[in-house]
Amino acid sequence: MYENRTVHGYVRENGRVGVRNHVAILPVDDISNAACEAVANNIQGTLALPHAYGRLQFGEDLDLHFRTMIGTGANPNVAACIVIGIEPEWTKVIADGIRKTGKPVAEFSIEQNGDIATIAAASRQAKEYVHWASELLREERPLSDLWVSTKCGESDTTTGLSSCPTVGNMYDKLLPHGLYGCFGETSEITGAEHICEKRAANPEAAAKFMKIFQAYQDDVIFAHQTDDLSDSQPTKGNILGGLSTIEEKALGNLEKIGRTSTYIDALEPAEAPEKGNGLYFMDTSSAAAECVTLMAAAGYVVHTFPTGQGNVVGNPIVPVIKISGNPRTLRTMSEHIDVDVTGVLSREKTIDEAGDDLIDMICRTSNGRLTAAEALGHKEFVMTKLYRSA
Repeated sequence: MYENRTVHGYVRENGRVGVRNHVAILPVDDISNAACEAVANNIQGTLALPHAYGRLQFGEDLDLHFRTMIGTGANPNVAACIVIGIEPEWTKVIADGIRKTGKPVAEFSIEQNGDIATIAAASRQAKEYVHWASELLREERPLSDLWVSTKCGESDTTTGLSSCPTVGNMYDKLLPHGLYGCFGETSEITGAEHICEKRAANPEAAAKFMKIFQAYQDDVIFAHQTDDLSDSQPTKGNILGGLSTIEEKALGNLEKIGRTSTYIDALEPAEAPEKGNGLYFMDTSSAAAECVTLMAAAGYVVHTFPTGQGNVVGNPIVPVIKISGNPRTLRTMSEHIDVDVTGVLSREKTIDEAGDDLIDMICRTSNGRLTAAEALGHKEFVMTKLYRSA
């Protein structure tokens, strides 16, 4: 049944399948945002991705910045990319990294040119890319060609009972047929790390996960804690929704990887998977926009997002599918929800049926349906920064 499902996507030069067809205008650094936004204002059909960082970063922090920038431009949902930076050297590093995918990329630096000349030249090139991309046609491809990530947000008791298991059911059904999957949120596994460790497909993946998790505990939480994490994990919204401890939250969070799925590797933030199809863990923040940005930079083209209390986050290049089983959220925030699984709690629908509903929505989204976040204009693009700037 599931092995025969197909979607209609854009087959890129490297063989990856995208479900959107963006021409991205990518700033290398924060002071290039204005130029990128001016190009996007000049040329309809382009998408600027302003962000706050990119100056005086170094070491692992700089590596993550480059990885996120290159991965964003390389994502299969991007047809072509304009890269603009203040200095030519870092601009070229990012453009060359994206260029390895074979997609059209052009780079522009502001130094010795100024904003006006840079914006004019980049606008002319962007216009040509828009003409070219607008004539690309969708092709029928197996559903298993997709890379589908997941992260939950504004969790409550209904999340662990309905929307998170719905995502897990989807993974249990599709991963055996070749799908790439990804989950993360290192902080939100606290208290269930021993369970997550056991869900690794091999000892190497388990050891990598535990090393990442322990580093988070030692270098972030215990190094900087005050008395506890009750102002952030669980959040005030989580507590309002009935999750009194991070352990309760973690157990619901892990429902997103289903009953039979195992992860085959543990990735650094924004790291692309290299061990073939299957489920991957990624070391990410639990902040929604940061997490989705990192997974998009790793190459995932559809994101599934269970929510209880109601989270509105979107992403500029990746459609974010919202799933909720909270009846109050469906009454008060229905415009933000794509898949209604309230029937699970009222026993009018099984988790298996809810999983099929999500698979149907993934197919519809891949074929062109705008998600609620897209229709409402949510384009949150938030970089993860590790150190203070030099």
